[in-house]
Amino acid sequence: MDLKDAVAANLRRVRHGKKMTQEELAERAELSPRYVSRIETGIASPTVTVLGRLARALDVEPCELVRLRRR
Repeated sequence: MDLKDAVAANLRRVRHGKKMTQEELAERAELSPRYVSRIETGIASPTVTVLGRLARALDVEPCELVRLRRR
């Protein structure tokens, strides 16, 4: 799993854990829902600034979104 896939999986996992829709996350992070969707599917790679906004909107540390999970 590369880092872009890890970010996608972690973002989706944390967002689901918070019972938040992509639209709600996008609004809180001041991003478009389409961009959030593209990040979650691994199509887009967020900048560190965007990672910070997503982490703040989800109330988690940014490292939680880039952590590689061991299987």
